[in-house]
Amino acid sequence: MNPQIISHSIEIEPLATRVALHPFLAGMNHTQLTLLTDCAVARHFKTNQTILREGEFANGFYLVETGKVALESEPGFGELIPIQILGAGDLLGWSWMFPPYIWQFTASAMEPTTALFFYAAILREYCEKDHSLGYELLKRISAVTVTRLQAAHDQLLARYSKPRVA
Repeated sequence: MNPQIISHSIEIEPLATRVALHPFLAGMNHTQLTLLTDCAVARHFKTNQTILREGEFANGFYLVETGKVALESEPGFGELIPIQILGAGDLLGWSWMFPPYIWQFTASAMEPTTALFFYAAILREYCEKDHSLGYELLKRISAVTVTRLQAAHDQLLARYSKPRVA
């Protein structure tokens, strides 16, 4: 199927349907999905557009629907180190959940990308009121966090480890 047709059909789906069908949220109950939908908006990114920048305030998270996103880190040497490439079904941004709410990586669209964006301030309030929602999100985000940190660790080791002399 043509990627433009897929993207267009995603865009015309109601927001609640898009939230409910996203793989990251699979298994969440109707009440939880309703609360998430209340915090969600659709976003579109052009090729090479920055989605979030390391060190800036983390005001939410994204669930990628279509496209590809480059996740990178700048260790202070003026160059970006690739961490992971994210695609449809992936979570982008876990920093909104953990104080001080600062992005840990930079993300840019590698191609036209659609995503659902969830506002953190509202969602944190919902999680305080509905601990089952907070727990479900924490379980899912924690798994992603571990994977991302391992990917960052692997990239840094590959880049900065000294070759062994035989």
